[in-house]
Amino acid sequence: MDIFKLIFQHDQRLDKLAKRNTNKTKEDTEASLADFMKPDPTYSKFYLTGTDLTEERFGLNMISGYKKIIEALEKAFQDKNVFTAKGPFNSISKAIDAIDLGEVFILGSQENSELDIATLHIDTNSNVGHLKTELKEALENNLIVAYKEQAKDGFDLHIFSKKNVYTNMFYPLQELVPDTFRFFSINGKKFRSERHFYFETWTLDRPPHGFEEVHPETVL
Repeated sequence: MDIFKLIFQHDQRLDKLAKRNTNKTKEDTEASLADFMKPDPTYSKFYLTGTDLTEERFGLNMISGYKKIIEALEKAFQDKNVFTAKGPFNSISKAIDAIDLGEVFILGSQENSELDIATLHIDTNSNVGHLKTELKEALENNLIVAYKEQAKDGFDLHIFSKKNVYTNMFYPLQELVPDTFRFFSINGKKFRSERHFYFETWTLDRPPHGFEEVHPETVL
């Protein structure tokens, strides 16, 4: 049995991605007060992972429906161009194959990317890519940033976007239910421990609160 999990967190404060300035001038403080009066810009993040329960393998690319998931992402972002530090690609699938763990591909509406994509890369022992100022700048330029992250047995995808693209992904992925896998949409704010992350190994039939199984008839 294969399990696919789409973990989401919305309304994350974009300013928390920036490095803190510990040497603020008076002008910096006045600017901060002015910014405080403005609405907080936010972003969303999504973690896509999978579990092959039969073989007890963990990672998005460990489940038999992996290619169909990528095809669903292609459909969700069919109006976007795909870029990596190695150059542009004509598909998300080829971009994922070309990058290493800790590296990213980005999606954008522009024909060319002027962003130094390599500055977004992280090492495989780190999960702090979302804390980097470079990521904040990419999101402010309306780029979607996707990390190829280390999983227990394979890799997962970690997607960051200023725009909430949950709906874009949800419907193409829902089309894969029930024949391809069991699909769970999970509110990341409900996680309490690593045990929750692997809930399917111990409480699949009674998921924790905020862990919703998606069926063909599920509506948003």
